[in-house]
Amino acid sequence: MDRIASALGDAARWRIVELLAERPRSVGELAELTGLRQPQTTKHLQTLARAGLVTVFPLGQRRVYAVEAAPLAALARRLRELVETTEAHQGEREVIARYRATIEAESAVADRERWADGRGFSFERVLAAPRDVVWRHWVDPDLLASWWAPPSMTVTDCALEPRAGGRAVLEYRDAEGRYRSAGIVHSAKEPERLVFDLSVLDAAGAVSFSGHYDLTLTAAPGGTRLRLGLRITETTVEAVPHIAGIETGWGQVLDNLAAAVGAARRTTKGKERQS
Repeated sequence: MDRIASALGDAARWRIVELLAERPRSVGELAELTGLRQPQTTKHLQTLARAGLVTVFPLGQRRVYAVEAAPLAALARRLRELVETTEAHQGEREVIARYRATIEAESAVADRERWADGRGFSFERVLAAPRDVVWRHWVDPDLLASWWAPPSMTVTDCALEPRAGGRAVLEYRDAEGRYRSAGIVHSAKEPERLVFDLSVLDAAGAVSFSGHYDLTLTAAPGGTRLRLGLRITETTVEAVPHIAGIETGWGQVLDNLAAAVGAARRTTKGKERQS
């Protein structure tokens, strides 16, 4: 497939294939129609032949070339697969577009320090798992790491120690760098409520902004109702990309959590059936 794509990547060769798709043609005819010299045309045809796209028929002193449909059909199938994959993930492109628009809007108002202080966000999910399962996914470091990062990010350190004064930390990385947030747990009541602060730190370790989080878990039909409140303080002008990404980012990671606790519940049920 790579050889086919490479052969068709040249405009002259693409034109030759277009002409041969109509009917077999000689080298001289192809040269005349494309405006190329015959030696150039022959070289292009040799490249297409090596890729399996054309076949040569020696007819006495003439050499006539014909296009092969099978490689083109294979390429068409592969292109269709790419189109279908792109369309299936169109939502992710839309997320990036909304994020960019939000950055532009926030940049227009971020004209001073503490520009976003006091701003609040709230998130809610009904998760198909009992409260104790959801709670463990917040306070167990391994389970927390399984969902607490946006797509394409890898968690390298995380903790929400469920006690007053406990450690709160989230560190993750991608191909472009590392990102760290650190803070403290203020209170924890298993499996109902977790209150903690997290400060997003810049590369030098200075606070970009701080978030005060209030997580509550209540029983709901079919599972657990999660409510997460977030209030912003200590905002710097440089925090614009972080602030702009809060709503989208938390929406994504809570979707991750919903998938993780659903999988955990299915695994538990599976074990129960085996016992």
